Amino acid sequence: MDSLAPSRGSGGSDSHVAENIVSQLLTEIDGLEELHNVLVIGATNRVDLIDSALLRPGRFDRILEVPLPDPKGRENIFKIHTKNKPLANGVNIAKLVEVTDGFSGAEIEGVCNRAAMSAIRRYVTKAEKSVKSIKITQEDIENAIEKLRPGKVTPRQAAAL
Repeated sequence: MDSLAPSRGSGGSDSHVAENIVSQLLTEIDGLEELHNVLVIGATNRVDLIDSALLRPGRFDRILEVPLPDPKGRENIFKIHTKNKPLANGVNIAKLVEVTDGFSGAEIEGVCNRAAMSAIRRYVTKAEKSVKSIKITQEDIENAIEKLRPGKVTPRQAAAL
């Protein structure tokens, strides 16, 4: 929502595209009064950037904060995203939970997927004949955690600054 409906008059472009989008959203939401059982949901991680008119009663008037997962939540997320992945013996989920404090569920999913890609790359470079030899190691996951750590600026992001 913060990119779709930023506060009007906050500068930016002279084309007034953002202002037009916010105005149209307000018109559409206000026009929904005749419909029954309609719920409009928006998501953002920057509620402070959303136009205040959208946060008034009858529009997006309830703000629910979804906190980062606690240790038990992170453990469940790791279990969900490694369930169908071939983990090597010795992968210590408890240690992974400990070192991922501050990670969102999406970031943990990214860690699991990146670790899987590492294992696949290792399989391809070894020219193994059996797909069953692909195993995601603790090292694969820990390397993925370091690369995806929240707040860490990657070389690609640094170049864009």
